[in-house]
Amino acid sequence: MLASASPARLRLLRDAGLDPRVVVSGFDEDSLALDDPRVLVEQLAVGKAQLVAAPLRSELVLGCDSMLLFDGEVLGRAGSREEVVRRWRRLRGNEGVLLTGHCLIDTASSQQVSAVGESLVRFGSPDDDEIAAYAGTEEALAVAGPFTIDGRAAAFVDSIDGDAGNVIGVSLPLLRELLGKLGVRVTDLWC
Repeated sequence: MLASASPARLRLLRDAGLDPRVVVSGFDEDSLALDDPRVLVEQLAVGKAQLVAAPLRSELVLGCDSMLLFDGEVLGRAGSREEVVRRWRRLRGNEGVLLTGHCLIDTASSQQVSAVGESLVRFGSPDDDEIAAYAGTEEALAVAGPFTIDGRAAAFVDSIDGDAGNVIGVSLPLLRELLGKLGVRVTDLWC
């Protein structure tokens, strides 16, 4: 079960041979205020997974949350198109670290494991007109950073170091590792 409304996460999991049911947690992301961005993104994933897992008895529940660590600041979703423009003017020609918290809960055994994936992102230099055009898309307000490597902003990302899936929203190698800690093989979940 995927505790996320992210179509990119769902697509990535399906492309990897998994077919999770989606239950959006409704977790209040503003309820946590932690100074360490890695702890924050992990605890957001934990909160989402726990909320969805609470009433269940025999499911694996995956919660995730992504944020961009840029210049000492944590950037989640932008609140307005103007904020998208401001952020992209700062991002262009620079780099940041995309953090994705992962929490996996086995409701049958009540076991829980969590970790944070990290990928270095090098941003290109879109011009002001390109930034304005991107800010006008629905994508720009729906993703952390705000950018994607599997959507419209992909042309504005020069390169990444690390797991591309982590940048999209789920690190499949990290998910495999977490599943292993729960005694589950990813291949057992293939459909």
